[in-house]
Amino acid sequence: MNIGLKHTPLMVLGTSSGAGKTLIATAICRYLKRKGEQPIPFKGQNMSNNAWVDTKGREMAYSQALQSWSAGLEPSAEMNPVLLKPKGDCTSEVIHLGKSVGTSKAINYYEDWFESGWEAIKKGLAILLKKNGRLILEGAGSPVEVNLQHKDLTNLKLAKFLNANCILVADIERGGVFAQIIGTIALMKPDEKRLIKGIIINRFRGDKALFESGVTWIEKETGIPVLGILPWLKEIFPPEDSLDLFERKQINQTADIEIAIIKLPRISNFSDLDPLFSDSSIEMRWIEPGQNLGEPDVLIIPGSKQTIKDLESLNKTGLSNQIKDYAKKGGNIFGICGGLQMLGQSLEDPYKQESINEKSKFSNKGMNLLPIKTTFGEIKQTSQREVRVTWPNSQNVKGFEMHYGESDLINGKNYDIISLFKNSSLGWVIERENKSFIGGTYLHGIFENDEWRRQWINKIRQRKGLNKLTTFEENHLDKREKLLDLLTDAFEKNVNLDKVV
Repeated sequence: MNIGLKHTPLMVLGTSSGAGKTLIATAICRYLKRKGEQPIPFKGQNMSNNAWVDTKGREMAYSQALQSWSAGLEPSAEMNPVLLKPKGDCTSEVIHLGKSVGTSKAINYYEDWFESGWEAIKKGLAILLKKNGRLILEGAGSPVEVNLQHKDLTNLKLAKFLNANCILVADIERGGVFAQIIGTIALMKPDEKRLIKGIIINRFRGDKALFESGVTWIEKETGIPVLGILPWLKEIFPPEDSLDLFERKQINQTADIEIAIIKLPRISNFSDLDPLFSDSSIEMRWIEPGQNLGEPDVLIIPGSKQTIKDLESLNKTGLSNQIKDYAKKGGNIFGICGGLQMLGQSLEDPYKQESINEKSKFSNKGMNLLPIKTTFGEIKQTSQREVRVTWPNSQNVKGFEMHYGESDLINGKNYDIISLFKNSSLGWVIERENKSFIGGTYLHGIFENDEWRRQWINKIRQRKGLNKLTTFEENHLDKREKLLDLLTDAFEKNVNLDKVV
């Protein structure tokens, strides 16, 4: 069913999760923008704890925000009308059009949320279609999971609803690329198969000429053209799934300082750290519960979808004791959102927002490194912010809030503690005599503020006896644009979309 679209939508489907749909859809957005079109990214349903908050204070997956920037648009929750945020124990928070509407067990999700999810998707589409551009749709996982296909919100049901031209992406790095493609198409119904207008082979290593006979075979067996073969690209963007975190590699091989990051079991918003990964003066190292913390120059505790449960993991594995010992020895520590909450004295959860079962405790002890108490309320705080920061120096910074917990100082007068912002509830820091610091903030995206990030890094460098950084070679937003262009250059060089646009 075509609903009166001026431009036929393009949909990127994959033979599996991780086939490369997100980056290929991102590249298509920039490619069409270069051609004078207005691409509009859309993913009906996404499952991710890596989120963004739009200008109206609504949550959406970070990957659709990235695609929006690639298309030259301001991100909006309509681009990702259904977002599932895993909480653990097969339970997810359900977000519709940017607002939390409940939680669901995986086994009950399709029965309880299918109809309302489809309505949210149609509402999001109706708003986006007013922009009069071309929808660039991203599928999820595989489109032919036969046990789930009748309740699949975001693949072939959506493709048929919009009569989209679909591109099937297969990851040759995984092996079995011919079986991936043939098997996926074989499981499609005739009216679904006719929507597949092209195939892209992704993550190819070596000389593409070696695969020419493979291309011929695929086209003969499927009757569908191979649009191109994309080479293996370095991980230049934050991974969509936290399972891929250890695969994130730095281009930099020489560094002045080392930053350790706690890889929480339920880590969220790890894109907060992206500006640090591409900094040539920094070596990043992930620490998993149970591993040795070592002696980094600074430790970051990132956000968590389930702060109390992740704190329990740190306690059980002894990593929280390592963190406290590191603090006693004068180590620098900085927490973001859930990481900030863990550094406090207590975490109280009267409404079971951070608890999975009824046996969970109302009050939980924190690491007692900051004199704050956190209480998890019923209403989530979500908003973009531009605020005045007071430390390490005074300046305006931008970011966003996304949290249930509210933190307050406990006997703050007894500590030499600094409010990071004029709004004191957004974060605090303690500077010690040895010039080390322990602090944190609720402001996601704080490291994207180049001048603030430089001053923060210089605090660490100064203590280590290193010269201060006077400037960065390239600011974060310019670097992101450069990477989007590099991605699109590779796509344009290796893929021909003429047969599908």
